[in-house]
Amino acid sequence: MGNLHGLHRSHHGGSNFPGESPNSPFPPPYTSAPPFDHHMTVGPYCHVDSSLRSLAGKAEGFGRAAVGGLNGPICHVTSLADEGPGSLREACKRPEPLWIVFDVSGTINLSSFVSVSSHTTVDGRGQKVKITGKGLRLKECENVIICNLEFEGGVGPDADAIQIKPKSHNIWIDRCSLKNYYDGLIDITRESTDITVSRCHFMNHNKTMLIGADTSHVTDRCIRVTIHHCFFDGTRQRHPRVRFAKVHLFNNYTRHWAIYAVGAGVESQIYSQCNIYEASEKKTVFKYITEKAADKEKPGAGFVRSEGDLLLNGAKSCLSQGGERYVFSPTQHYSEWTVESPTEILKNYLKHSTGWQNIPLPLDQPPTTG
Repeated sequence: MGNLHGLHRSHHGGSNFPGESPNSPFPPPYTSAPPFDHHMTVGPYCHVDSSLRSLAGKAEGFGRAAVGGLNGPICHVTSLADEGPGSLREACKRPEPLWIVFDVSGTINLSSFVSVSSHTTVDGRGQKVKITGKGLRLKECENVIICNLEFEGGVGPDADAIQIKPKSHNIWIDRCSLKNYYDGLIDITRESTDITVSRCHFMNHNKTMLIGADTSHVTDRCIRVTIHHCFFDGTRQRHPRVRFAKVHLFNNYTRHWAIYAVGAGVESQIYSQCNIYEASEKKTVFKYITEKAADKEKPGAGFVRSEGDLLLNGAKSCLSQGGERYVFSPTQHYSEWTVESPTEILKNYLKHSTGWQNIPLPLDQPPTTG
C-alpha cells in the first residue's frame, strides 16, 4: 500500500472542512461529495512500516497506548499446525512480552480459540497467513497488537474472528481482512476498552461487529472504541452495533448493507465523522434500537452525532433530533487524529488499501545506545 500523509486535525484548532461553516460545528450529512481540498491527502500511519516495532504506541484514538510486544524478543512462527512447536498457538501462550512474526505463508486451521497473552504483537507483515476454523481470543489481557492477517471461515457457536472479552484493554487491530465467520468478525464486550480498529476490510458476513455484550452487562459503560479507515464491503449489519459504549467512527466506507449500517442500542454514544455510507436497497444508516438496561426502569436507545458524513445512493441518516448533545467529544480523550473530507479519493483509497497488504516485514532496528 502507499504511505500517504493524512490531515491531522486537532479540534483545539479553528479549521473547518470544506462545506463546514465556522459557526456550525455539526455540518449536515453530505448527499454528494464535498469539494476536494487539494492540500489534503489520504492515509494515516505513514511511518509505521519504517521498522519492525514502529507500530508500537502509534494507533490513533482510544487504542493509542497499545505497544504490543515492544519490549520483548522476536518469536518466529515456523509451522502452520494448529498446535505444537513453532505454531501460533504455542507462541501466543508465552506470558512474557513477545513480537510474533511468521516465517511461513498459508492457512492455520484452528480447532479452538487461540488465547493471546498480554504484551504481544501478532505481526503478519511479510507473509500471507489466513486463520480459519476458530479465531483469536483476547481475554483479560492488555497491550496487544494484531496486524496484517486474514480471517475466513470460522465455524461453530461463538466463533468470532477476533473476540475481545472480558476486561481487556489497550488493543489495536490493524490491516486485517475478515469474512464469513459463524458469529461475529470482531466482538468487543464485557468491560474491554481503549481499542482501535483501523484499515480493516470486512466482507461476506452478517453480524459484523458487536460492541457491548447485552443489556444485563451495564458495566460495559466503560467501553471506548475508535474505528477508522475501514471498509465494510457488503456486510449485512453491525458496522458496528453498540450498547453502552462510546464509539468514534471516522473516514470509514460502508456500502451495500442489507439491514442497517450502524446500530445505536441502549445508552450508546456514537460519534460518526466524515464517513462514507453508500446504500443499496436498504437505506437506513443509523438505526436506533430501544432496549432497557438492567439497572434502569425505562427502555431507551442510543445517541448519534453525525458530522460531515457522506450519504450516497439514497442513504438516509434517520437521525434522532437532539440526540447529538448527549454524545461525547473525542477531544475529551485525545487531541489529534487523521481525518479528512469524505471524497472519491478517500473512497478509492479505502477500497484498495484496507485489509491484508502485500508488504515486506520491516527490519528490527536495535535501540541506539548513548
